Amino acid sequence: MNRMDPLTLHLADEAATLRFGEDLALALGSGLCVALDGDLGAGKSTLARAVLRALANDPSLEVPSPTFTLVQVYDLRFQVGHFDLYRIGDSSELDELGFDEILETGVCLVEWPDRAGSRLPADLLRIELTSEGAGRKATITGPDRRLARVKRVLDIRAFLDTHGFAGARRSFLTGDSSFRAYERIQTVDGRGLVLMDAPARSNGPVIRDGKTYSQLVHLAEDVRPFIAVDRYLRGIGLSAPEIYEADQEQGILVVEDLGSEGVIDADRKPIAERYHEAVLCLAEYHQLPIVRDLPIDATSVHRVPAFDKAAMLYEVELLLDWHIPWKRNGKEATKAERDAYMAIWSGLIDEALAGETHLVMRDYHSPNLLWLPEREGFRKIGIIDFQDAIIGPSSYDVVSLVQDARVTVERPLLDDLMETYMRAREAAGSFDRKSFIRHWSIMSAQRACRLNGLWVRLLKRDSLPGYMQHMPRTLWHLEVAFEHEALAPLRNWCLEAGILSRESVSA
Repeated sequence: MNRMDPLTLHLADEAATLRFGEDLALALGSGLCVALDGDLGAGKSTLARAVLRALANDPSLEVPSPTFTLVQVYDLRFQVGHFDLYRIGDSSELDELGFDEILETGVCLVEWPDRAGSRLPADLLRIELTSEGAGRKATITGPDRRLARVKRVLDIRAFLDTHGFAGARRSFLTGDSSFRAYERIQTVDGRGLVLMDAPARSNGPVIRDGKTYSQLVHLAEDVRPFIAVDRYLRGIGLSAPEIYEADQEQGILVVEDLGSEGVIDADRKPIAERYHEAVLCLAEYHQLPIVRDLPIDATSVHRVPAFDKAAMLYEVELLLDWHIPWKRNGKEATKAERDAYMAIWSGLIDEALAGETHLVMRDYHSPNLLWLPEREGFRKIGIIDFQDAIIGPSSYDVVSLVQDARVTVERPLLDDLMETYMRAREAAGSFDRKSFIRHWSIMSAQRACRLNGLWVRLLKRDSLPGYMQHMPRTLWHLEVAFEHEALAPLRNWCLEAGILSRESVSA
């Protein structure tokens, strides 16, 4: 197993140990065992307590020592087992303590790990604490991928320390299927900020035409597109976050915290007023001319890529490559089915690209929209995810909003939002309602085909089953798209392929 050089830290005092625990918590994820080594009094329990409180985002969380219970289990962002193995007589006792069950989907923090013999996983992260002057030294070893994540969070701490945010508290905000992660930062004077952790995307394998997946579908590969689009959106009066500090090479940004009040309620239902403001924001935005070249800084420019036919076709293939085999218990689409499906989409995409285009933010939906009641008009909508922006059909962002992939926008509200958007566009000048509805239906189907394949890919390839809960909703979105006559050929293909039933489409 390849190994990086060990990481070493000097922890000058108790506060430094607690801060290291806070940072370490950001490097943890499901399936990780952390072995805490050191003599009595070395600080193992102090470090474990700091990690657990950081994961709970609760500095007052009670964390009793597991000296006598042997394990304390916490249901936090993921399940965490805090083990003290000093008193076990045999490594087989780990079975009774539920070690393997916790490790399957959670994290195990293990004090006195040597008592477990060979039972701990080979890819564990080992942290050895030793006295060093008035403080401690932490020596961290493990496989490259484990160490690299720890090094990343420590590098971010160094960035904060050298950019005016020394001593800031850090807590996990979000991060899952993307290569980006976000943290909330609280400075020592109580100021709240957001940190974007977005190292340059690893290009991965070449898939087609000499390009990787991200290149084929035009996903941002570093933070530069975010900076450029952010500057543009703020420049035209939209509520994108202000960028305070940036390291383009490391992929670290400190930005304005737009809060956590979103556009859905506590029951995850759309708040109609906020969705209406969001769709009016799009209607206003779509009046502006397209800008393709966006300044990043004083010396460089980001040219926004086009959402071209090749990218759209590749995205709809996700349904063929992942959804169909899942639906058919492993049996793939036939060549004839593939050829027919792609031929239908070739014509539909040509038609969509012949319509109105704009800078498409791409993920204009509830996870990325915040409510800012203190602002005026459409500036009440805070927009936080747009680094993958492309030039494509204007209707795409309207689809993203009114057919929110993660929240059910019931049909009456969906229709009302569409009418609100179209009336606003008509009031502002020339607008072809019939053409828009046709192109909206095509992009609705394109997005739904992509998502209904993506959810399965996240399940099968990336072991992220939670996204499958959205499939009934995105299949319904496909049914809605099929109401337009332009989608009749695709509708018939999906019926023959068993993607949808005739009863559901005709309901």
